[in-house]
Amino acid sequence: MAQLLQSESGTTDPRILRSRRMLMESMAKLLIKKDFDDISVQEIADEATLNRGTFYLHYPDKNALLQAMTEYRFRDLIERRAISFTDCHGALRAIALGVCDYLAETTGCPTQLARVPLEGSIITVVEDMFKEGLSHHGIAPGVDAALLATTAAWAVFGAARSWFQTPNRIPAEEMAARIETMVTPVLFGASQ
Repeated sequence: MAQLLQSESGTTDPRILRSRRMLMESMAKLLIKKDFDDISVQEIADEATLNRGTFYLHYPDKNALLQAMTEYRFRDLIERRAISFTDCHGALRAIALGVCDYLAETTGCPTQLARVPLEGSIITVVEDMFKEGLSHHGIAPGVDAALLATTAAWAVFGAARSWFQTPNRIPAEEMAARIETMVTPVLFGASQ
């Protein structure tokens, strides 16, 4: 967990990591009791037994905390499942499988987290993963790498969400393969 928490700022200071962990745990506890919109920063800080100022040292608002929490949970899921990123095509399938699994795991839990708008959180994480991957590849002249990453992230999330909302859905692994087939031309068609 410390490795995942430190990715936000590259810090290894145990006090910072502890505070972030406490804030995430606090948010998770409050989401069991209340809707996200009804939770205040003060309540999060109180639940974490930290002061409000400490909250703002780590996150500008509760949306940023939710995004960090989502990123942690998503990356933890990928790590727990030992999903490997052996090559670019394998990475795309792994990300798609991770999104499918994340939706199934999060929406299946009995907490308010199921009602939190995940798009704003998970798409940003996936978008950053694509940006990182694209930075290692040549992009055709005139192609905006950030827009390409955004487009691919929304495509993966949209397909995974549609899969999740389908009754009698196919296995997540099969859906991830289909997503890979659909999104590969978008991502790799812009490569040089």
